[in-house]
Amino acid sequence: MISSRLISKLRTAESVAVFTGAGISAESGVPTFRGSDGIWKKFKPEELANFDSFMRNPELVWEWYKHRKTIIASIQPNPGHTALAEMEQRFRRFAVITQNIDNLHRRAGSKTVYELHGNIERNYCTGCGKFFADAGIMAGPEVPRCTSCGSIIRPDVVWFGELLPAVVWDKSVKAAEGAGIFLSIGTSGVVYPAASLPLIAKRAGAYVVEINLERTDLSDTADEVILGRSGEILPQLVPYCPQKPA
Repeated sequence: MISSRLISKLRTAESVAVFTGAGISAESGVPTFRGSDGIWKKFKPEELANFDSFMRNPELVWEWYKHRKTIIASIQPNPGHTALAEMEQRFRRFAVITQNIDNLHRRAGSKTVYELHGNIERNYCTGCGKFFADAGIMAGPEVPRCTSCGSIIRPDVVWFGELLPAVVWDKSVKAAEGAGIFLSIGTSGVVYPAASLPLIAKRAGAYVVEINLERTDLSDTADEVILGRSGEILPQLVPYCPQKPA
């Protein structure tokens, strides 16, 4: 049930910011890779997704990431992703801020996406910073190397112990501060600094709506909480959004 207050806010808002976490991707079948099958049961993600482990044993880390890349490439955006892409077309300012690395928002058609933790479909050289697409990486040698400088290539994701990308974080904060409506979707809201974004938006005057399967630490602060699957709830919001701006 969509409240009359949220309907009114959607019809008049000019700026919307959306913050997504693992919950929206789980509805597409994206696994967390904690306790997954096969040899990876023997490893914790923290033991593989960090730079020191990568430099010690790039073969093992790249084997794990190629495994992850293959699985994610087979997964499709769900109705929640596509609803957000449709909503973007209806507001003058709209941004998706995501903790997910699966690229499903872009694949669904979203254009303004701030990826706090990177994108598993991108890779870059640890030496010169040159970017590489997955096509050559997946078909190439076990440990890919830069065609320009010869250094090892790594996935473009934020590993444990690494800072969030500064430019992406600054844009995310500005989107939160400028939002009339802020949607927090499928995130537990406990991992900082990302979890501070709904609070930043709230302090700046946004109408904060949490969409999740269960209540979280954000629930008592949010203006409205809608419990349920984002793939079912978000499509219901689209008809109440403005027509496409001129």
